Amino acid sequence: MRSFSRFILNLIGWKITGEENLPDKCVICVAPHTSNWDLPLGLIVYKSMGRKASFLIKKEWFFFPMNLLFKALGGIPVDRSRKTSLTEQMAEIYASRDNFQLAITPEATRKLNTEWKKGFYFIAQAANVPIVVAALDYGKKEADFKNVFYPTGDVDADIEKIKSYYKGVVARHPQYFSL
Repeated sequence: MRSFSRFILNLIGWKITGEENLPDKCVICVAPHTSNWDLPLGLIVYKSMGRKASFLIKKEWFFFPMNLLFKALGGIPVDRSRKTSLTEQMAEIYASRDNFQLAITPEATRKLNTEWKKGFYFIAQAANVPIVVAALDYGKKEADFKNVFYPTGDVDADIEKIKSYYKGVVARHPQYFSL
């Protein structure tokens, strides 16, 4: 699958840049997220690196036969109507595994969202794992792993620092991306 994913990346003209030694346990903050193509592109990028990341997806997508596909790809269904702590659930998964990487789009939607959700940060903090700052730059056709960031506990300052890594990154639909 790794070779096939590399072939696809080359075919579509994309390359991977930035950090190469990613932690076995981390939250991957992926932005911008403005298109349905971001998920398959992200999966191809990560597979071409010989890795598998999980991702959160609305439970509404987990219907037969899509549930089989999303589960095989690493999807974790999220029921937004339940008020259970997703942060705690994810922290438990991190604690129970030697290797777990969870990709989260902080915008939480493909539409314009000027206020990023902070769940990715709280999950990383609760699980005591770093945040990998990853950008899908459609302008450069690069999947750029910009930094491995360790939360300090100052949520607002840390979120602003993380956002700063995305300055100049071009979304597939730039009108829907805001820092």
